[in-house]
Amino acid sequence: MQYDVIVVGGGHAGCEAALAAARLHNETLLVTGNINNIADMPCNPSIGGPAKGIIVREIDALGGEMANNIDHSFLQMKMLNTKKGPAVQALRAQADKVTYPKQMRTTLENQEHLTILEQMVEDLLIEEHQIKGVKLEDQTIIFAKAVILTTGTYMNAMILVGDQKTSSGPHNEKPSKFLSNNLQKLGFHLLRLKTGTPPRIQRDSIDFTKTQLEPGSTKQYAFSFDHIPNYDVQEQEPCYLVYSNDKTHQIIREHLKESSMYGGYVEGVGPRYCPSIEDKVVRFADKERHQLFLEPESLYYDDIYLQGFSTSMPHEVQEQMVHSLVGLEHAIIKKYAYAIEYDAVDPTQLKQSLETKLIDGLFLAGQINGTSGYEEAACQGLMAGINASLKLQNKEPLILKRNEAYIGVLIDDLVTKGIRDPYRMLTSRAEYRLLLRHDNADLRLRDYGYQIGLIDSKRYEKFQKKKEQIEELLKELQQKKITPTKEVNQVLSLIPTSPIQDGISLYDLLKRPEVSIEHLQKFYKMDAPDEVLEQVEINIKYEGYIVKATREAEKMLSLESKAIPADLDYEQIPNLASEARQKLQQIRPTSIGQATRISGVNPADISILMVHLKRMGNV
Repeated sequence: MQYDVIVVGGGHAGCEAALAAARLHNETLLVTGNINNIADMPCNPSIGGPAKGIIVREIDALGGEMANNIDHSFLQMKMLNTKKGPAVQALRAQADKVTYPKQMRTTLENQEHLTILEQMVEDLLIEEHQIKGVKLEDQTIIFAKAVILTTGTYMNAMILVGDQKTSSGPHNEKPSKFLSNNLQKLGFHLLRLKTGTPPRIQRDSIDFTKTQLEPGSTKQYAFSFDHIPNYDVQEQEPCYLVYSNDKTHQIIREHLKESSMYGGYVEGVGPRYCPSIEDKVVRFADKERHQLFLEPESLYYDDIYLQGFSTSMPHEVQEQMVHSLVGLEHAIIKKYAYAIEYDAVDPTQLKQSLETKLIDGLFLAGQINGTSGYEEAACQGLMAGINASLKLQNKEPLILKRNEAYIGVLIDDLVTKGIRDPYRMLTSRAEYRLLLRHDNADLRLRDYGYQIGLIDSKRYEKFQKKKEQIEELLKELQQKKITPTKEVNQVLSLIPTSPIQDGISLYDLLKRPEVSIEHLQKFYKMDAPDEVLEQVEINIKYEGYIVKATREAEKMLSLESKAIPADLDYEQIPNLASEARQKLQQIRPTSIGQATRISGVNPADISILMVHLKRMGNV
């Protein structure tokens, strides 16, 4: 059998990779261990959140599927950080764990040029550092021009509960036992990582009257730019807030050595920004309580996900811990929590296209690269699918810059800085986050999606119209002026804002913090969609900050444009610090900009490097 692209793994990264490759007219094979686990959500029942929600919007802007899928399978939709600035606002949706994967599987099965095979991949076929295909567990050989590995948490996976270790993937699924060793034989350096999941509670065993209600937003939202939201905000499924307490913490401290982590049974490094409840109690001993959320998993069964309570304690200790929570005194645990260890590949062995440096035509995406989260995985899968397709067309890869997308920040962080623990995208990681907002992902990235071929003409024309409307309205507000009449100042006093003494444009009036674009409707009727009004208001109110951030980004881009030859021999550069020489040799940055972000490479090393390149005639 011969394919253009083989995608290994049917998780969130694998789904996006397979769809992107197939939609770009490559004959694509998706190989997954269990077809029923396609787009599975083994951990939290949600999509989006701080920074992650913006990634989902970026996936949609580029032509990916995640946003479309969650818009048709959510239980609750919520805009976060609405009292803060637009740079940190993001959507988060509670997903139906039955509907979401079912819809994604249907999308995959109906996609032209895409075949799904239920099998395990055991090894890769390599000839002279070039990928040729894969070997399945039953020894079947399948050839391909490009292969994308998206193995998630399945490589050499082990489930840990207390002192018990079981060779298993999530949901007691069969792990991938041989691929890790075979990757090591090819020269890849592997990392051992850990993550975990909390208990699931029977809904009717919880006393919700003792908890705090957490409803969805009262305004309608959608992740996809191509959807007009149309749902009853009153019909959303609620979540609930509870807290750990002194009793909970005491139980954890008394049984600490019985947990897999503190009992010495864990080899992998756990996620720093999503720690287990026992890790929270140890690391934040001064805190009297920790937030926990009760989240519905599906309309088709009654499991409640206890967000923030992941643990690897023995089952009997988990019972005590859960029953110590207010409202859960009589809770019935339907599924116990566990930790899971798995192998990942050191992502510094990747190019920024997500192609490996060791094997030509082999791409890696998702948790195999050391990330955590469905959204981080999905965006990598999309980029790997795009870049594998571009490679087959003998075109340059799509490399998103740090000022263009959170996706660009994520991939650059992985391949340039590497990871020690599972990587989670945070708004604080993006130095140009005011430019990388939830609301403008299409303005930043839809042109790329269209140029590549994942955005069709109809969707692109709609996008072009939106851009034109934004520009037109900005000009209109600059030109439309109001004068200090009695009627005008009376309207301003009702906002309330200070009266005007001279004529002022509506553009400048909107810069006042207390004035919204809705207030301007009293002076000038604007017949434009909400998304256009939102863009205009943000662009005007934050104009100074946006201009400043853009200038800073342009300085960064000047360094990105200073290319470093791929074959540069760092051993021949005198006076480089030994650590810098080693790191530069390992990462092999493609530009001076990337070199500045490598840990262990200091400004003096960059200066020496630039002098050397100038002598060579490269800078």
